[in-house]
Amino acid sequence: MVGENRMDRKISRKVRGVKTSDGAGVALTRIIGQPGLPRLDPFLMLDEFGSDKPNDYLAGFPPHPHRGFQTVTYMLQGKMGHKDSVGNEGIIESGGLQWMNAGSGIIHEEMPQQTEGLLRGFQLWVNLPAKEKMSAPDYQDIPAAKVPKLNLKEGIVVRLLSGELAGQSGPVKTQAVAPLFFDLHADRAGEISLPVEQGHNGFVYCYQGNLKIAGEDLKTGELAVLDDGERVSLMLQANTRLILVAARPIGEPIVQYGPFVMNTQDQIHQALRDYQQGRLVKTPDSGTS
Repeated sequence: MVGENRMDRKISRKVRGVKTSDGAGVALTRIIGQPGLPRLDPFLMLDEFGSDKPNDYLAGFPPHPHRGFQTVTYMLQGKMGHKDSVGNEGIIESGGLQWMNAGSGIIHEEMPQQTEGLLRGFQLWVNLPAKEKMSAPDYQDIPAAKVPKLNLKEGIVVRLLSGELAGQSGPVKTQAVAPLFFDLHADRAGEISLPVEQGHNGFVYCYQGNLKIAGEDLKTGELAVLDDGERVSLMLQANTRLILVAARPIGEPIVQYGPFVMNTQDQIHQALRDYQQGRLVKTPDSGTS
């Protein structure tokens, strides 16, 4: 094993996702946000979507509201268009991502920009601390070319979406939570060790192939919740793909009602009233606030 000692993180539990659908009927697998793993502070949800059958994804995610957290859409393959109620619009293509701060409120839609072929990616929901829940909505659209690639070993590459590694920083700039988000591709078998700050909650999700963490197997479609430590050591088989995600837990009460995530029930009631009365977010053509 790779330098295993008491500071190497081990697997505290493993879960498999649940097949479901969301939006207007997009087929997906819910990995975080399901009965086996309702949350992993500060992460509220992780979905994996992937199909080469157009009927599984063409309906997309029509306009829907958010308040109180951030959404991350990371495309492995395909094209997803998006636009929102504050005038932002763009296309997320293979290897690119959008990191959106819903903050005080936004109405957002995501629709596939293809009618055939494979559409595959992830959506991650990241909670916000109480002081940031009513922050101004904002987002970053980051194309694949802006994501640094680090060659850790021959045949083993990390795409650095957020966080720092070996003196390089990912392109995502968010101070509210500042998570680590790596996408690792191992074309060859090998062993590596990646730093994960002590005290941060973290997970590894294997979306292709197989690996071992501290001697324990992790297979395709399994998520490993990591215990505490300073690093995670991975023994990778050839043709393995995984994401490693971690952040400091917020440790505050969570009250969630669908796409609204706040700290109290009263705040949820207010979010519902604001949405019903058209006051969730100021839109360019409505003049409401």
